[in-house]
Amino acid sequence: MPNKPARATALTIAGSDSGGGAGIQADLKTFHAFGVFGTSAVTAVTAQNTIGVQAVQALDPSIVRRQIESVRTDLAPAAAKTGMLADADIVRAVVAGLQGFEGPLVVDPVMVATSGDRLLHPEAVDAIMDELLPLATLVTPNLPEAEILAGRTVSTEADMSAAASAILARGAGAVLIKGGHMAGDEVVDLFRNGESERVWRTPRIRTTETHGTGCTLSAAITAGLASGLTLEPAIERGLAFTHAAIAAAPGLGSGRGPLDHWAHPGGGSRD
Repeated sequence: MPNKPARATALTIAGSDSGGGAGIQADLKTFHAFGVFGTSAVTAVTAQNTIGVQAVQALDPSIVRRQIESVRTDLAPAAAKTGMLADADIVRAVVAGLQGFEGPLVVDPVMVATSGDRLLHPEAVDAIMDELLPLATLVTPNLPEAEILAGRTVSTEADMSAAASAILARGAGAVLIKGGHMAGDEVVDLFRNGESERVWRTPRIRTTETHGTGCTLSAAITAGLASGLTLEPAIERGLAFTHAAIAAAPGLGSGRGPLDHWAHPGGGSRD
């Protein structure tokens, strides 16, 4: 029987969302939507739904590191991403588990859930900035996260550009600041690396069905990188996928509902 070509593999290092809309669950669904085999290292377990986060239990940092090492030694992920890391010890365990990883790393600095619930201990912020960002090929903060990472207010497009420069100075290879929290009829997403800056403008969808948007976007970018895309095409495809997934949201739950991870940019769903 002829050997089949190996399927691209990606690793997500993040928390579990019992509601299925964000975290590990959203990442694996997104990987699958792009034909990428998903592997995972769970950092925390949350009791969570569309209304909010009712409880969080961080895992022991040693088992987080062992999960990463177990996947790396056998399944050879071509790209990886991080999401909810809970506390400083887990951040350091992730950094240790990724030592020597040569594939692209997307860091989604998850600090606060869409519902407003805090998902990151304050002392972990310093660990992310000092130890994880220098490993990142791309970091994908929303506006509140960009303010924390850059140490400045971000309320305009010019502020986004300045904040991106400040985050780059912390060692990240590139930054995508997501502008969904900014008012206006368009969502402005600003990318910057050490050489250039690019802005994507997307018509805003007026909806509360946005649970897991950041996880979905960062996972879509990671899937693109795992499949061999370079950074800007992976971002462009990820933004289009996320916009379509918001537009096709299934309307589940009574709070901020999840996206449709079977959606595609051409409209409709893959079912």
